[in-house]
Amino acid sequence: MTSGSWSDARNVLCVRLDALGDVLMSTPAIRALKESSPGRTVTLLTSKSGAAVARMVPEIDDVMVYEAPWMKSSGQLAALSERAAGDLAMIETLRARCFDAAVIFTVYSQNPLPAALFCHLAGIPLRLAHCRENPYALLTHWVKEEEPERFIRHEVQRQLDLVATVGCRARDEHLSIVVDDAARESVRAKLAARGVDLSAPWLVAHPGATAPSRRYPPELFAAAARLIATEYGEQVVFSGSASERELVDGIRHDMVEPSFTLAGELDLAELVALVAEAPLLVSNNTGPAHIAAATGTPVVDIYALTNPQHTPWRVESRVLSHDVPCKYCYKSV
Repeated sequence: MTSGSWSDARNVLCVRLDALGDVLMSTPAIRALKESSPGRTVTLLTSKSGAAVARMVPEIDDVMVYEAPWMKSSGQLAALSERAAGDLAMIETLRARCFDAAVIFTVYSQNPLPAALFCHLAGIPLRLAHCRENPYALLTHWVKEEEPERFIRHEVQRQLDLVATVGCRARDEHLSIVVDDAARESVRAKLAARGVDLSAPWLVAHPGATAPSRRYPPELFAAAARLIATEYGEQVVFSGSASERELVDGIRHDMVEPSFTLAGELDLAELVALVAEAPLLVSNNTGPAHIAAATGTPVVDIYALTNPQHTPWRVESRVLSHDVPCKYCYKSV
């Protein structure tokens, strides 16, 4: 088939089975798909965490949740019979939606073929992905995988280049997200209740990350926060999940200087609003850094060199790292 076939595709499935930040970094490519054909609808098949942020992306019309067994985020697998039944049910769900085309977004270390097989079995006629080996009939549009042997691109550019091969380009290549007005008001009220003076200098510090390898040591985060408070007079507001409360409390204790915390007290819409309201975010390489890029908030990204592709995209930023011999290992620990 030729790339011209894609201009007729009205009902498009995007597959991005990773987490929040990966979904956000796919939004410029999703916008390109959406804008390239008037009346096109885009559905995203993604993980549970990816779905939470996908519902805040205006270019995505619908979201489907699937914890794919070939993804490391799938966790403990169910019994084989139960797992297989769920997988087959998802194939039938995709078949019933009558998609015209599917785009499979992956990082270069992931294999697109399981998702391609899913889409093939679901009867989706056009299927596009990067792939290292010859996919034969599993992909109708195959872009040969050349990373990292020949070059390495930013994750956003990688996906933009993928959809460009079928004639889809975006006028605006920034990340996409909508900040909820009610969430903004809720965050402002919570900050005021804790005594944060929004007319004075303040910033958000996010010391957590899902992968231990991407967490700046707590004692150093505390030292940095203390310097920010004493040398620059900034009010430091900590964010984090409920599971990161202990981490935040320990950093605040070691910091000594007064600080504020909203760890465990915000839903995702409120976290997005907090980052959008903040004059600056100081964060590890994790979801909030990409939220900052999507909301246009300047960010200092304490960047563990587990991979080179996920730096803040098209936002004012400082990326801080130390060169290490084990860089680009892609390991979580």
